[in-house]
Amino acid sequence: MGGGSARAGALMTVTAMVSVQLGMAVAVKLIDHIGSDGTAWLRLAWAGLILLLWVRPRPSAFTAKTFGMCVVLGVVSAAVSLFFMASLDRLPLGTATALEFLGPLTVAAAHGRGLARVLWPGLAALGVILLSQPFSGGVDLKGVMLALAAGAAWALYILLTQNVGDQVAGVTGLAVSMPIAGLVSTFTVSSTVFERMTWQVVLIGLGMAILLPVVPFVLELLALRRLTTAAFGTLMCLEPALAFVVGFTLLDQELGVSAIIGIFVVVIAGVGAARSGGRQADMHIEVG
Repeated sequence: MGGGSARAGALMTVTAMVSVQLGMAVAVKLIDHIGSDGTAWLRLAWAGLILLLWVRPRPSAFTAKTFGMCVVLGVVSAAVSLFFMASLDRLPLGTATALEFLGPLTVAAAHGRGLARVLWPGLAALGVILLSQPFSGGVDLKGVMLALAAGAAWALYILLTQNVGDQVAGVTGLAVSMPIAGLVSTFTVSSTVFERMTWQVVLIGLGMAILLPVVPFVLELLALRRLTTAAFGTLMCLEPALAFVVGFTLLDQELGVSAIIGIFVVVIAGVGAARSGGRQADMHIEVG
């Protein structure tokens, strides 16, 4: 693998993560107007429509079993977005992202060997304590629980994606699961959301869906052709730190020293898990 190709892959991966966090910054702004449930629904609805029109999956590509798995994957994808958007209503972007990141980190650590199965989850747990400060009451505990629920759903998403990816070619499975996620999230939206919906909000939602998942997904696919699994997984572990930077610069969200240290402890744990785990490339970033 050439150095130029690897550098291009690394740049694509970082750009994809920045796109994700910019999309999340847009989401934080939208939450003030249409709530976390409305924001999750708008993103999933647009993303599902874009992927459905782009890929146009054929029924012949599925069996009854694989289609059912895609439906389940869509339900789980909706859970990831709904829980995470709700956590953003209570927590800074960097804190919520680091807590959610524990889901894929756990999956990576579970594929590790020997000491890695204990070391990296233990280090991540230390990071969570620094982030949530459970004994000081400094962080919204409900927000922490919502972010951790999003992480648990993300871990399940990864396992399901690996299974679907082994049986359904390309992105066909995602082109079914994402519209299902949009449909599922519709049932969680309060009626007041639609009363507050304007064309401006709808178009902002379209931009959010392009930032997350369309642009990151394309860049991720291109990057995976240029990077090893370990390199890709390690780069993705920088996402909580990028979330802190975006939250600080664009949303005026400041964190205490303890929380900042906690984010970087989670990043280090993620890097370690990525180096020791397997199939880390399946830790898709576009579900966010």
